[in-house]
Amino acid sequence: MVPPLKYEELHFVDTTRPVWNYSLFSDEDISNYQQGTNYSLYELFGSHAITVLEQPGYYFAVWAPNATYVSVIGNFNHWDTESHPLTVRLDNSGIWEGFIPGMAKGEVYKYHIHGYKGRRLDKGDPYANFWERRPQTASITWNLDYEWKDSEWMENRAAHNATDAPWSVYEMHLASWMRPHPNDEESYNTYDQIRERLVPYLLEMQFTHVEFMPVMEHPFDGSWGYQGTGYFAPTSRFGDPQAFMELINALHQAGIGVILDWVPSHFPYDAHGLFMFDGNHTYEYADMRKGFHPDWNSYIFNYKRGEIKSFLISSARFWFDLFHIDGIRVDAVSSVIKLNYSRTHGQWEPNEFGGDGNIEAIAFIRDLNETIYRDFPDVQTIAEEATDWPGVSRPTYADGLGFGMKWMMGWMHDTLDYFHMDPLFRSHYQDKFAFSMMYYYDENFMLPLSHDEVVHGKSPMLYKMPGDEWQKHANLRTLYTYMFTHPGGKLLFMGNEFGATEEWNYKSELQWYLLQYEPHSKLKDCVRDLNKLLRSEPALYEYQFSEKGFEWIDLNHRDECVVAYRRKGKLPENDILVILNLTPEVRRDWKLYAKGKKSWKEVYNSDDKKYWGTGDVFNPEINTILVDKNQLLYEINVHLPALGAVVLR
Repeated sequence: MVPPLKYEELHFVDTTRPVWNYSLFSDEDISNYQQGTNYSLYELFGSHAITVLEQPGYYFAVWAPNATYVSVIGNFNHWDTESHPLTVRLDNSGIWEGFIPGMAKGEVYKYHIHGYKGRRLDKGDPYANFWERRPQTASITWNLDYEWKDSEWMENRAAHNATDAPWSVYEMHLASWMRPHPNDEESYNTYDQIRERLVPYLLEMQFTHVEFMPVMEHPFDGSWGYQGTGYFAPTSRFGDPQAFMELINALHQAGIGVILDWVPSHFPYDAHGLFMFDGNHTYEYADMRKGFHPDWNSYIFNYKRGEIKSFLISSARFWFDLFHIDGIRVDAVSSVIKLNYSRTHGQWEPNEFGGDGNIEAIAFIRDLNETIYRDFPDVQTIAEEATDWPGVSRPTYADGLGFGMKWMMGWMHDTLDYFHMDPLFRSHYQDKFAFSMMYYYDENFMLPLSHDEVVHGKSPMLYKMPGDEWQKHANLRTLYTYMFTHPGGKLLFMGNEFGATEEWNYKSELQWYLLQYEPHSKLKDCVRDLNKLLRSEPALYEYQFSEKGFEWIDLNHRDECVVAYRRKGKLPENDILVILNLTPEVRRDWKLYAKGKKSWKEVYNSDDKKYWGTGDVFNPEINTILVDKNQLLYEINVHLPALGAVVLR
């Protein structure tokens, strides 16, 4: 650590607050940073309130290896680029640092940089914990002091977040879930107002977890948070960091886990952000075949640099360490690990072995997951990965990427294609419906019906369904029943639970007014009860990632479009049967055959009147006949509602 100058050498003048030569870094910190193994950088970089020689103030540290001059500018010095210069370390680390005595909490600031080839830039702090509300772009000196009250959750969350626990995730965009003025893009609820409304709603709906689309600071609303500039700061659109902590704290006290979308794949070219940070390609690859993302007009992190790897994994750890989150959903993993992602021949260069994998990016992902599970063994990392890359949710010691779960994109596409089809033609496509179980055990899958499926002309979930209004709702209830009883975690985007009739629009709020109409309010009740069913039936989650947990009972009635399967838990008496009738024809006295249990009871029927079904086809008593004593095989007789699902226990 560089020792501070003696007080008598500083000639301190309180009105100008010169910069003191001071450092928080040890030689080991620098070595690990450069090697890509320093994962607590948020304790060193950025701005930190400290006291030096009995003088309170803020210490600043920024990495700008191509800079020849860096100073701190802000309202406090009238944006004077010369009054508060930082000192570059003499170890060739490229780190500029210094302590400004008297600097107060809440001051806006940027770094003024003389960069590569003399370029002059004003940049926000990559490690800032708080930013001005957009469209302003300065960072703000802050602290993250907060008295957490979620000790009970933290002590017991391992069971809640385990892979043999129920996972029902409510995906939401904080700005557009509810707004003070429903159609005003510029109106936001505060974190406190969101907390007051969201926690009771999630409790009512019985979701186990909530997933926030990226809350990290970002300049453009239309990016939905996926093009960020602040990897260590919750967005100031809704309040300060402590207010976001209070939201997470309240969710934990209500028994609800919190997952954050996290985006290590790319960043935007905003002038105050990471792009060309010191006048050169510092955070991004210099070779645009690797460094530019053609789909999103953004820039890709240089995963080969140890400093970038340290930066990104520190960002992930930051949210677990200081914000108590329970998981991250890592966005666009395919674009991280594949050199040819969205690129045609000639637009990418194979790796040294001739393959399409980005070797250093794969190493980064593996180190990310090893680090998170080492330091926070009671959480989950979840991959949004859309290819057939093997072992995404397998341990790194088994040559996997090390995630806890992976979004099951194939299930989503096949299921929506099937349910979109006119029931008259579904008999020809049963293989598409059943195909998911052919590859299900390759990964720990989460079934996503996410925001991506209700934007850009794809239509809302309700209008993906065929038929008249009643049939659309019946189809959707059956689809949701299939989802909640299929093995794996579940994820449902906000608005899907009550049948939104418009695509999601980030500029307005959800169509909450629809809940005054029975079909929508009762669809919401149906989703609530499916969440209750998931939580109450161990067979639906104890073996959700194991071959022990699922068995096809009937795939032999293709023409009638009736399928049946068994979900199995650790105790055979907890087994359940799920029967789906995927045509609009009622089928009474339907026979299916299952072993081991003589007595069955209907515990859920998607055609119930309380869900806006007919209520005409149900099973108050279920007759069974022993047909093979040696195998304990029983014939089970049930009535199946049109476009309906029945669950027996």
